[in-house]
Amino acid sequence: MHEVIANHLWIGNAIEARELRRLLDLGVAALVDLAIEELPPILVRELVYCRIPLIDGAFNPPDRLRLAVQTVASLIRQGTPTFVFCGAGMSRSPAITAAALAAVEGADPNIVLQRIVTGFPHDVSPALWKEVTACLQRLD
Repeated sequence: MHEVIANHLWIGNAIEARELRRLLDLGVAALVDLAIEELPPILVRELVYCRIPLIDGAFNPPDRLRLAVQTVASLIRQGTPTFVFCGAGMSRSPAITAAALAAVEGADPNIVLQRIVTGFPHDVSPALWKEVTACLQRLD
């Protein structure tokens, strides 16, 4: 699990999403699940859970990519402690999180992506990143 914004935003993988005690200890209030290939974690009723299944590569529906970015951006703007995760935590979760942060900050998504992955394992799919950055241009 990688903390992106202190005490407010983390990215990680599906195994970490099942570590309920750790999530609660961190103060996580919302989870955004991007892993189409994983079963949803078993959570407590108090947690907000958003499942937006994406594949790690090309051909994700553009409306689904926009929904993922807008959802994470909204949670960031609200200051909701959020954990964004995918299967391995190295492509979809950093890509969507970087795009959401770029939208919130009005920043270049490539610079934001570089900032949040530096020093951490990552393997963002170029095809996915191309689609994610294209959807940023169509956000309201």
